[in-house]
Parts: sequence; C-alpha cells; structure tokens
Amino acid sequence: MQNGHKMTVSATDCSNHRIVKWKCNSTSGQIAAGGNGLENSITQLNSPIDVIGDKESGCPLFAMLHEVRRWKPEDTNGIIVAGGSGEGDRLDQLSGRFHIFVYNDQSIYVSDEHNHRVMKWMKDAKEGIVVAGGNGPGNSLTQLWASIGVAVDQLDTIYIADSNNHRIIRWPQEVKQGSIVVDENGKEEQANQLSSSLDLTFDQQGNLYVVDNGNYRVQRFNIDIS
Repeated sequence: MQNGHKMTVSATDCSNHRIVKWKCNSTSGQIAAGGNGLENSITQLNSPIDVIGDKESGCPLFAMLHEVRRWKPEDTNGIIVAGGSGEGDRLDQLSGRFHIFVYNDQSIYVSDEHNHRVMKWMKDAKEGIVVAGGNGPGNSLTQLWASIGVAVDQLDTIYIADSNNHRIIRWPQEVKQGSIVVDENGKEEQANQLSSSLDLTFDQQGNLYVVDNGNYRVQRFNIDIS
C-alpha cells in the first residue's frame, strides 16, 4: 500500500497474529497491528491472512478468521466491519480465511471461503449481501468451491479465484451465475490453465494477475472487460 510519496509494504504475519509494516529501503519492519498473542480481544488479531488499504478512510483493513477489521493508524482498537459474529453461514457471519477488496464507495467484498460465496458489506452494515455463489460447493456456474481471491473491475464486475475448481469466474452484479474467464479444462500446467488459484488483482491497464498456487507461478491475463 502507498502512503503519500513514501512506499510502504504491509505484510500479514499469520502465525504471529500481527501485521508488520516495512518502509522503503528499511532493513526491519515494525508492528502495525496485533502482536499481542492469540485471543478474542478487539486489540488482538487472529491469524490475519490479507491486508488492503482503504483510500477513502486512509485506514487499512485486515482479513482474519471469520471477520474483517479496520485499524486506524496508532490505534490499539480495531473496528469490525464484516463478520465478527462467530463462524457460520448467516448473513452476519463468515467462515474461514479469505481475501478482501474495497470498492470506491467503501463497500467491502469478502471471499467467504468455507461458505463458497462472495459477500458484499456496505459501509456500516450489520450484515452482508451474497453477490456470488452461496449455493454450496460445486463446479456449476451457479456455484463456487473454496472461493478465495476477489477483485472488482471498473464496470462493477466481480472476479473470483475459485480455488478448488482451478478457475477464475467473472460474475456481474445481480445475476444468478458467473462465466469462466480462465481454465475450464481442469488442473494442468499449460499457460491458459490454473491449479488452486489463491488470489488475483488488476493493474492500471486492466491486466489480470493470478496467483497460480499449485503451479508455483503468477500469471498475467489480458481480459476484455468491455
């Protein structure tokens, strides 16, 4: 994430339950959040797996087990902005570890891995909305199976790393099913195929980058979003 004119990298240190911030050219990091052990206090983090900057609020968001928190700089208290009601499949719950995407209106998209769905949480909402999947695990176009990475393009279309199906799904808003963007031919090593994709993101030119975990590589795809 970028802070003013200085480039800063924030890393999720999952096993140590903390976020570590590294400034450009620094030889050591500093704890930005957590690091107080594994408990259920608002001042502590539980196995954080993703961190992303919120440009509107200036505060980073952290994805952990079953919840997402916003953490203000120099603050010891995190604010739960998604989940936080224990593990489950209700609209106010999440299950597993997941990745997050913050949209321009501060709504938060969460890849709810063990519920095989993508949730959208509006700012200050008490529960989320299912925007993709949510029909149990499977490989039909109405289903996801261990959804992990999520990103949203400039046309509000959702892209999902559908990990156990080894594919990337494109899911427009308010539709009942998605379409396959990458890999409908199964788990292989060819350039157009994936194995257990974990995360994805777009660059400023609209190219899609995918963490192709099972093949130990990152792939770039030119996606037509028109």
